[in-house]
Amino acid sequence: MSGVAISDAEESASDVQEFHPWDPHKAAKDVEVGEFYFKRKNYRAALERYKEALIYKPNDAIANFRLAECSEKVGNPGEAVTHYQEYLKILPHGPFAMDAQKALERLKADAVPQNSAQSK
Repeated sequence: MSGVAISDAEESASDVQEFHPWDPHKAAKDVEVGEFYFKRKNYRAALERYKEALIYKPNDAIANFRLAECSEKVGNPGEAVTHYQEYLKILPHGPFAMDAQKALERLKADAVPQNSAQSK
């Protein structure tokens, strides 16, 4: 019977398509380094560290919020909207919820004139 158990284990292992490492300590360190860069207005470096943090802890609210801010600063409003929304999904009443809501409203308002200008 042990042969059957081994073959069953091998079959169930093949169901896993992708492995995501879970390391909240590494994610926290990446957020900390991202904060260092963010405070020095090195938004591209900070953005990379926040992205790295999300690899190790995908639902990190602070990393999502800061990644949104950095994306906005480097001129990528689409990515900013995505991460502001992700922050609000994780912490709808969190410490940066009001800031995220205001940023989303601002980004959506900025997108409307561009779209209407393109259609003329």
